[in-house]
Formats: sequence, structure tokens, C-alpha cells
Amino acid sequence: MLREVTLGQYYPVDSVIHRLDPRVKLLGTVLFLISLFIVKSWIMYGVAALALAILIKISNVPFRFMTRGLKSIVILLLISVSFNLFLTPGEVLVQFWILKITREGLHIALMMGARLILLVLGSSLMTLTTTPNQLTDGLEKGLGVLKKVGVPVHEISMMMSIALRFIPILIEETDKIMKAQQARGADFESGNLLQRAKAMVPILVPLFISAFRRANDLAMAMEARCYHGGEGRTKMKPLRYAARDRIAYTLMFLYLGLSVVSRFVALPF
Repeated sequence: MLREVTLGQYYPVDSVIHRLDPRVKLLGTVLFLISLFIVKSWIMYGVAALALAILIKISNVPFRFMTRGLKSIVILLLISVSFNLFLTPGEVLVQFWILKITREGLHIALMMGARLILLVLGSSLMTLTTTPNQLTDGLEKGLGVLKKVGVPVHEISMMMSIALRFIPILIEETDKIMKAQQARGADFESGNLLQRAKAMVPILVPLFISAFRRANDLAMAMEARCYHGGEGRTKMKPLRYAARDRIAYTLMFLYLGLSVVSRFVALPF
């Protein structure tokens, strides 16, 4: 299950999406996520899914690899859908004992499930096609205007980049610890919820120790190299917009405009 997490991983292939400026991908991801909360019709959810499918296709990232990340949110998806399905008042369609499925609840639950799936896929597409270094440069350059009001943009970008970089490392470390504990007779599958939670303690303790050790090693390495903040630092590969980036910006804002307009237009469904 842990190896199914794709957030924070980078898939190294050559594609138009990979070659886009990281600022374009960051803003595009934000606008896509915003649009999912703006739209309220199935037609626009279909448009969003179609747009995302086209982007995944031209990114050359295998769709099967992309959807692996959905396995890690199955429980969250089930909880979100169940709460909306059974607790939303309205016209009753089916009733089991005290549980009622209403027309409004079914509609909201399906939309919530579709929104959550598109959120995960859209976020995964950005991290799979953008290296942590590119994300850092894109965040720092894109939020550069905040430096004028004293916001430590470089430090924030660096922390986010390091956090993303450590996600696959910690997942791999957790997998190794679980296998080592299972070889010693540990059981993580049987028992009730409380027993399973207690069984996770032998995993969490060495995992936290390993994470703190890695953080300390990284801090010492940065200090040994006389690393300091972004003031006065230069870039080996400075970010410059190309024609494809301007085209991408145009398409993004057209899509966002369509999403906003659809909210105020009565669509069939």
C-alpha cells in the first residue's frame, strides 16, 4: 500500500508537460483545484476529467502509474462518500433501518468522490512531471513579490521541496521497517482497530528516529557547504518563459473562465 503513493515522486520522461516552466505547472494546478470547487454540474466535471486525461496522455506518464496514488486515499474516499450519502436530508430513495439514501445525498456523494479523485490526480501530475529543484525555483520565482513585505519565500520554497523529496524516502523506509518487523513475527493485519494501532508503535518509533537522523544529516551537510538563504544566490538554470508556456497560460485561463461562467449558467445536468 505504501508503495502506491505517487505524490512527491518524479517520473523521468521527455514530454511537453515536463518541459513547461514550473511556474506554469504550479499555477495551473492551483487553478485546476480551484475550478473543481467552482463547478457544480456533471458536464463541467466531465470537461475537467477530459482536460486532465489529455494532460496525462501528453505527459507520457503511464495512466496505470498515475492511478496508483488513488489506492492510498480509498479510506478517505469511502468516509467522505458515506457521510454525504447517508447524512444528507432530502427525498428518500432507499432506506435501511435508520440509514437513508436521499437523492440529494447521492448527488453530493458522487460529486465529492469525483472531486477528490480529480484533486489527487491533478496534484500527482504536477509532482510526477516536476523535479523538487524545479518546484523550489518555481515557487521562489512565482512568489518573489512577497519578499517585499518580509515573507521568507526562499526558505518556504526550500522547506516544501525538502518535504516532497522526503515523501518517497520515508515511504521506502517505512516499508523496510515493516518487513523487518514482520520477519520477527509482528502482525499488522489481524485484530481490531485498537490492536492494529498498537501494532504500529514498533514502526513509528524507528521511523521517527530515522527521519530526525536524516534531517540532522541534511542540516549538517548544508552548514558544511556554508548554505544560507536566497539573498544574493544565482541560478544555474534561470527560469525563462517560452512560447509553449504562454500558450499554456492562455489555455489555463480559458478553462478557468469556462468554469466560472458554467456556475452561473443553467446546464442540463
